[in-house]
Parts: sequence; structure tokens; C-alpha cells
Amino acid sequence: MTRTVVESKTKTVIIGFDEPFCVIGERINPTGRKKLAAELEMGNFDTVIKDALEQVACGATVLDINSGAVFTNKMAIDPRYADNNFVEPTLMKQLIEIVQQTVDVPLCIDSSVPAALEAGLSACEGRPLLNSVTGEEERLELVLPLVKKYNVPVVAISNDDTGISPDPDVRFAVAKKIVERAADFGIPAHDIVVDPLVMPIGAMATAGQQVFALVRRLREELGVNTTCGASNISFGMPHRHGINAAFLPMAITAGMTSAIMNPVRQVEMEAIRAANFLMNHDSNGGEWIRFAKVIEAVEAGATFSEASAAASSATSGRRGGRRARG
Repeated sequence: MTRTVVESKTKTVIIGFDEPFCVIGERINPTGRKKLAAELEMGNFDTVIKDALEQVACGATVLDINSGAVFTNKMAIDPRYADNNFVEPTLMKQLIEIVQQTVDVPLCIDSSVPAALEAGLSACEGRPLLNSVTGEEERLELVLPLVKKYNVPVVAISNDDTGISPDPDVRFAVAKKIVERAADFGIPAHDIVVDPLVMPIGAMATAGQQVFALVRRLREELGVNTTCGASNISFGMPHRHGINAAFLPMAITAGMTSAIMNPVRQVEMEAIRAANFLMNHDSNGGEWIRFAKVIEAVEAGATFSEASAAASSATSGRRGGRRARG
């Protein structure tokens, strides 16, 4: 069975066919979040700290760290801030240091700027996931040496110089190319986590069927783990969380092993917890039973975040007590 290992300073998470679904929290990302971008421009990391704590409490086992901020005010004073190559490496290092001081889970370093990826790798404790490489030759030559140098797994996105193909066979061929090129650098297939690219169901009626078939092929023919931006499937549709919650268990059944998503949404996390149990990835239903107590607290009036944080704190306290007695 393929096992992709990611680590923080003290914790190990395994992404694999026989493992619980890996939830990669997406919220530490200033793209489309003007308030967060403005805070980061002022050197304010309060929302980053809040998001890190909240996502882990709600069930994220890995946190995605994206440094793609636009510093509008600084840009007006210093034109260098218009260049992501100038902004992102420093910001990535700051974000990783803050998050590592706040929570102890593995990280996913997310940037289109190679210098930001390397800054993140140099600041990261443990073995992070690198996000990402595509099938473009220039990108392969820039990113794969970093993957090899730091001995980390990488997300491989199934697009290349021609863009994102609507044809799933083309997207599979791009993924296969990346796996083969990675092998040329001595990077094993178990360290490649393929994103087959989920199309919006509102724009393509077969989007769900396509990705389920692609995930099966990637697992059976290439032996790789898979991920996706889970909310892409519902883009532009009403009641998006209902669509996401239906999509995720179906993707898990097809063989998908992780997703970059918002873990603070109860309906999606409930679907994932149930799918883990039904796929026999939750021994004796222990995690489902713990999650049911969170739902009971929500029904009694707590928010999902509050109930999750309380449950997480109670569990940590019990574990601490056992260690102290030992």
C-alpha cells in the first residue's frame, strides 16, 4: 500500500489507501481574503493563529500555508512589493514560524514562487508536503530538485504548458509524466500526491464522474495518493456545502486519500468521519463516537468550532493525565 509520510516536529501523518482520509486545512491563505491580506501587510498574525487553532480543533491533520498576499499599500510606496518573488519568500517564512509556534501538525507549503517554497522548506520542522509541481517543463526543473534536496513529498497538479484539459485522459497523462520525471530525480511514486483537478459540476455535468474515474486510475495504474481542492466541485452553485459533503465520501470510495478543504464546516467533516468509519479506517468507530459528542454539543447550542475545541481540549487533558501518571 502506498504511504506518503508527512511530519511536524513531533507528529507523523500518513496519507495512504488504508489510512483515514487526510484533511488539509486550507484557511491560511490570503487569496480572496482581503481582511487577512491587510492584516499580514501590517505584520498582524492574529487571524493566522486563530485559523491554525480552529482548523486543528475541527479535524485538520495537516495545514496548508499559502503566502500569496498582495500588499497594496506597500506597493504604492515601494514597487518591489508588486513582485511576488519579493513578497512571498519572507512572508512564507514568517507564516510557518508563527504556525509552528501555535500548533504541532505537519504543514503543506503552498506557493507558485520557487523561492517561497525553498524559504518554507528551510523554516519547516519535520517533513512538510510541498504544494506544488505541474507538468510544465520549467516548473519541473525548478521544483523537483527542491523535492529531492529536502526529501519531501510533493503535490503534482495535472496541468502543463497547454493549461487544464477538460479531457480526463490528458490529465492522467500529465500526472504520469510528472511521476516519471520525478523518478528521474530519484523521487519515488509514494512521495507524489496527485491533484487530478476537480472541475466545477455547474460547468461540466460529468465533473464528478471524471474525477472518480481518474482517482481510480491514478491509484491502480500509478500507485499514487491523491488530493484536490474539494470546494472546486461546487463552485458557482447554491448550498455549496451540501454538494461538497456528498462529493467527499464518493471521492473517498473511489480512492482519494486527502483533500485541501475547510475543516470548520460541520457538514463536510461529518461526511468524512462517517466515510472513514464505513471504509474501516476508524477502528471500532472510536473517532465517530468522539465526533458524535461534538455534534451533541452543537445541537445543545455551541458552534461547531466551539464544540470541536472543547472536545480537543478534553482529549488533550486526558492524554496529559495519563502521561503524568506514567
